[in-house]
Amino acid sequence: MDLRKLILVLTFLGALVPFANTFYASYTVQRQQLMDATLDSNYAYASKLAKSTEDFLQASQLQLAYTAQLLATQMDDVGRLGGEATRLRMMSKSFNSITIFDATGKVLATSPEALGLQGRVLNSEAVKAALREKRPLISAPYQSATGNFIVFINHPIVSPAGQYLGAVGGAIYLQKENILDRLLGQHFYIDGSYLFVVDRQKRIIYHPDPQRIGDFVENNAVVDRVAAGESGKGAAVNSHGVSMLAGYAPVASTGWGIVAQRPQAATLAPLTELMQSTLYKALPAVLLTLAFLLWSARLISRPLRLLADGARKMDDPASAGDIRSVKSWYFESRELKKAMLMGIDAIQKSFSKLREDTATDPLTQLGNRRRMDDALRTFESQANTFSVISLDIDHFKAVNDTYGHDAGDEALRCLAQCMREACRAYDVPLRVGGEEFLILLPSTTLATATRVAERLRRAVEEMKIPKVGGITVSLGVANWPQSSFDIEAVLKTADEMLYASKRGGRNRVSVRPSGSDAASVRGA
Repeated sequence: MDLRKLILVLTFLGALVPFANTFYASYTVQRQQLMDATLDSNYAYASKLAKSTEDFLQASQLQLAYTAQLLATQMDDVGRLGGEATRLRMMSKSFNSITIFDATGKVLATSPEALGLQGRVLNSEAVKAALREKRPLISAPYQSATGNFIVFINHPIVSPAGQYLGAVGGAIYLQKENILDRLLGQHFYIDGSYLFVVDRQKRIIYHPDPQRIGDFVENNAVVDRVAAGESGKGAAVNSHGVSMLAGYAPVASTGWGIVAQRPQAATLAPLTELMQSTLYKALPAVLLTLAFLLWSARLISRPLRLLADGARKMDDPASAGDIRSVKSWYFESRELKKAMLMGIDAIQKSFSKLREDTATDPLTQLGNRRRMDDALRTFESQANTFSVISLDIDHFKAVNDTYGHDAGDEALRCLAQCMREACRAYDVPLRVGGEEFLILLPSTTLATATRVAERLRRAVEEMKIPKVGGITVSLGVANWPQSSFDIEAVLKTADEMLYASKRGGRNRVSVRPSGSDAASVRGA
């Protein structure tokens, strides 16, 4: 490519790159603002509905408490009980059905009577809990004796003398028209926004699609958090694979979680239209600017030619000196020269960072096997004696299974920090596997390395880790050339000593002295 064509290319880049960067930055900022506003709105809406639901549940319990007070002296009057059950259901509109039962769980009255429960003894978990606890309760969702998926709210009936007589309860039929529909069913938009409610077991108890009620929600971070009693906002993917922006809040008395969400695509649709309109209006000015730059490019050929020669070899460390020697006699070429020098500096820093990253374990920030190989080559080339401490976490699978992989990762990071604190500046701590670690100690005898290993073992045993509590490690120690003149054999010996510690009861240091077949075990 000749110089003129190169100048033209640079001219186009000089005009288009800033415009594209500004356009992209504007889009990114506005996109984030829209997403944040939607998340805040959904969080506020979910919090409001959680409060409204909590208020409804408290009001329902007050209604039941009032009815229980009225019935305390009328438990023998079946007709009166039936009338009161009908009155409560018709006046409050809070429940799909009302049931009054005695202290044995026998149904005395229901509304509507078509339920056919009169005289039957109820044995659902909700009724058993009411009879056992003898206090106001809101049940977890369950399948009732009549085949309905319900939530049962009850209040005990106590005589004036304080004797427990039974309870009055209201049922909300989750798969039929109910109070939750009226309370929560107004959150509908044509853009696909909706809300749903889950219980503590992440089972859906309200959803605009009735077919989803009773389903369990899996692999949804937002549902996991709200089912755990947290409130907040975040991105999620629904069961149809649609990216959603969700706000969530728990209902304190029941542990239910309300999630209000809107499709991310619907949130960003106005922004896409706005950016297209902006692009069309900005295009004439961009074209005029390009024409002016093309004309101006004829005046800057010599400095740009020299800079272009330097640009072709920017990965060469000597190119920075060549570019600095270019006599840039006008502002634009000086700025381009400065930018190229900055680019060279950034490239060289990126290469250095890349080399560092390839030798570093991303979780613990310890060295990896590449770092180990480099260190061993250095020790071998310098004929430098060194010791090896091989260690891994005892029962680490149990940590992951009991507390989760996040807690397991935190345990690995804490162990890595403990290793760094136990090491000297020139020691090489490494992570070589899942929970497998090495420490290379240059110019260190077997006895000294064993003392370091024991000190590290005690430090780990005393360390406290969030959620997990404490862990222990088993360690094996070897030395080059005391254990073997072959480096691979030294590493293998350290591993063998590690497994000797495992077999010996874990949480200990094992070392094979020179010329001995027996492992010497320290620690307990």
